[in-house]
Amino acid sequence: MTGSQTPSFASGSAGSAEPADPARQRILLVDDDETIREHLGGVLSRSGLDVRMAANGAEALERLDEEEPDLVILDVMMPVMDGREALRRIRERHEWLPVILLTQVGESFERASALDEGADDYLNKPFDPHELLARIRAVLRRSSRGSAPLSTSSTLTSGELRIDRTARRIFVGGKEDQLTPRAFALLEYLMAHPGEVFTRERLLQTVWGFDAIVTTRAVDHRIAEIRRVIGSVDGSPTYIETVPSLGYRFAQKVERS
Repeated sequence: MTGSQTPSFASGSAGSAEPADPARQRILLVDDDETIREHLGGVLSRSGLDVRMAANGAEALERLDEEEPDLVILDVMMPVMDGREALRRIRERHEWLPVILLTQVGESFERASALDEGADDYLNKPFDPHELLARIRAVLRRSSRGSAPLSTSSTLTSGELRIDRTARRIFVGGKEDQLTPRAFALLEYLMAHPGEVFTRERLLQTVWGFDAIVTTRAVDHRIAEIRRVIGSVDGSPTYIETVPSLGYRFAQKVERS
C-alpha cells in the first residue's frame, strides 16, 4: 500500500474517516506493513483511542504538520524515512510529543540508542498488542502536552539524587558517587519512568539485552548496589521500591534539571 492509499483514521474499523472525538486520546501509528497497521489500528481504536495512520516517517511528519496527536508509535525499519530519522526530526520540532518505537532489533545498544535519541519507550517485534496498549497508557500518564518527556532530558533529579545522563555521573546530596555502568543504566531507566512497575524480565531485556546470558538475579544484585549508593529519602521510603511478585519501580517524583 502506498502512502496515498494509507487510511488516515481508524475508529472502530481502520478504514473509516469520521470526525475526531475530542474526548479520545489521539495516536499516530506509523508502520509500512499494512497488516500491522490494520490490526493494531483496530485493537487500539476498540480500546478507546483515536487512531491515525502513516506508512513511513516522511508521511508521519506531514500528518504532524496537520494534526496534533497525543502520542506517536513509530516502526524503526521503514522505506522513504525510517523511524530513527523521523524520531530525530520530531524531537527537533515537537520536543514534548511522546514517541514509542517498534523495533525488530534485540541488542541492548540499539535500545539504549533509541532512548538516547528521545524515544519514551520501545517494544520489540513481535509483541502482544495489549502490551503495546499498556505501554501507551503508561507513557500518556506520565506525559503532559507542552512539556518535554523525562527521556529527552540530559539530567534527572529526585530530591537529593541527581544523575547526569550525558556524562554518566551520579550525585547524592551534592556529592559525586559511583555506580557500575550496568547499575547506572538501570537507575537511569527507572528514573526516566517514575511510578511504573517493571518486572525483572523487562528490566533484564531493557538494560542487559536479549543477547545477555544472565538470570533475573542480576537485576536484584544491581538494585542492591543502587540502594547502597543512593540510600533513601531523608530516611523515609526508598527511591526504588520492591513490588512483591512483580518487580521494581522508582517511587519518588523526578524532575528535569
